[in-house]
Amino acid sequence: MYQHIALEEAPLPVPAARGRRPRLLAIGGLVLSAVGSNAKAVLGFAILGIFVIMAVFAPVIAPYGPTAELFLPTLGPSPTHLLGTTNLGEDIFSQLIWGTRETLLIGAIAGGLATILSVAIGVTAAYLGGIVDHVLSSVTDIFLVIPALPLMIIIAAYAQGGGMWVLIIVIAVTGWSYGARQLRPQALSFRNRDFLESAKVRGENRAYIIFCEVLPNMVSLIVAIFLGAALYAVLAAAGLQFIGLGSTTDVSWGTMLYWGQTNEALTSGSPLWVIVPGACVCLLGASVALMNYAVDEIANPSLRGRRRRLRAQRRASA
Repeated sequence: MYQHIALEEAPLPVPAARGRRPRLLAIGGLVLSAVGSNAKAVLGFAILGIFVIMAVFAPVIAPYGPTAELFLPTLGPSPTHLLGTTNLGEDIFSQLIWGTRETLLIGAIAGGLATILSVAIGVTAAYLGGIVDHVLSSVTDIFLVIPALPLMIIIAAYAQGGGMWVLIIVIAVTGWSYGARQLRPQALSFRNRDFLESAKVRGENRAYIIFCEVLPNMVSLIVAIFLGAALYAVLAAAGLQFIGLGSTTDVSWGTMLYWGQTNEALTSGSPLWVIVPGACVCLLGASVALMNYAVDEIANPSLRGRRRRLRAQRRASA
């Protein structure tokens, strides 16, 4: 589910006492440069931006309420109903706009929680070592071995009808292990670095070293893990809602798929009821994959150098 990222050795950080603002400005400039110079990343951010606008301004964009039964059933697309109506006379376009909000919320919150668990377990295991590393690594291996989809189905079925927050918790609990497995070896590579040794000599506590010395040097990998976890959350939520788990009264792309499939939308005159939310899920997944190209370039200095050489060759040939 996650895109693999090959990381070069991270550069030594600027000492904590000096240069914090220039370092942040340099990171920001690197991010903007990586995104702006990569057409795939720009396209990915543009697609995500459209969905974010749909979610934030749903009351303005959607012409009707998502569950307002105001019209004739199974109407085809028209200027009044861009995607037609459901079997109950609800406007499909309005449902799609309003459904974007819950879908993105599930992806952002569940992906964020899964990433926090990944960072907490993976980095803590690597930095503390010993028995703590052994226990946390064993827990990570157990979650990696357990099939995620059956586990999600069992937990969601047990808490069926709990709504969006049940889905978020289920997805976060089952989606953190891969990120933790990626973070642990990267954090291990920092244990004997000079800047960590100097922090220990200064008498800094473990929390300061982890949050102020280790994590800032893993930002690109953490961002990549978050993007993968958010995409996993969107796909998992849509899948669980499609098979009727979670609250079917919520309005999201997954519940649109559920009700469309339940009412045989493909054969009853409302095919867009199923096709469009499914296409939106695919587009959101594509946007995350495209954004990862920018993360790759930030994380891997060799990619930045190769891109600069290609630009120089094009200018020379022109």
